Amino acid sequence: LETSPGVAEVTFVEKEPAERHTIVSWEQKNSCILPEDLKNFYLMTDGFHMTWSVKTDDTPMPLGSMVINSISKLCRLGGSSVYTLPNAPTLADLEDDTDEEGNGDKPERPHFDSRSLIFELDPCNGNGKVCLVYKHAKPVVSPDTEIWFLDRALYWHFLTKTFTAYYRLLITHLGLPQWQYAFTSYGVSPQAKQWFNMYKPITINTALLSEEADSFVNKLDPNKVFKSKNKTPVIKKKPPSQPAGSQKSHTSMTSSKTSSLAGNSSRK
Repeated sequence: LETSPGVAEVTFVEKEPAERHTIVSWEQKNSCILPEDLKNFYLMTDGFHMTWSVKTDDTPMPLGSMVINSISKLCRLGGSSVYTLPNAPTLADLEDDTDEEGNGDKPERPHFDSRSLIFELDPCNGNGKVCLVYKHAKPVVSPDTEIWFLDRALYWHFLTKTFTAYYRLLITHLGLPQWQYAFTSYGVSPQAKQWFNMYKPITINTALLSEEADSFVNKLDPNKVFKSKNKTPVIKKKPPSQPAGSQKSHTSMTSSKTSSLAGNSSRK
């Protein structure tokens, strides 16, 4: 990443491993067991935080951000009230029994109510939330977990089945802003797509970044932008050429006139 053009101030925050008793107390508090790969991750480092910037006019501008919350910030979503007022609405109030469940190739979406347990892994800089989801919490919490993305409109989008697969996606996409939206039906914003074009990751979902339908996105060619502009020489228009026959007759007439004038002058 540091060798990429324009990248500056790559910062990695080293964190100590989480204590095993901290993980056990978290599991007891939330009545669920962490998946084995995520538990091993926390036993190596209590969270992950890496940022990087790009230079614009010699001024670093924050761009990439890779975050995985520590075990203490792995908080449950949907349990608390949105407001502090009594009888205030919660995320569980968004649930509708008439909502379509997963069918065919679409997995069943998580629920904000007691049917699922949802924990925030990454706040995504306010662009949404990446969540660890236990989809079946009744009658007992199933150990099967998935990683889902909750966008700002509170719609769910499936990412991966395991934390390890999500961690690889996070690294592959370099923490580019809004990269999670590449896995949604509406894709990333035009502004984010410009950054993707500069630091496009190698991913199986490159087809989602195709710009066939987004012809309004600016396409800059550096070779044309920075090409020196040479003045085009002005070409003077020549008079229309006459046919060969008329040109010969005109020449013969001129020569005959000249010879006759010469003869008259000699006679005089």
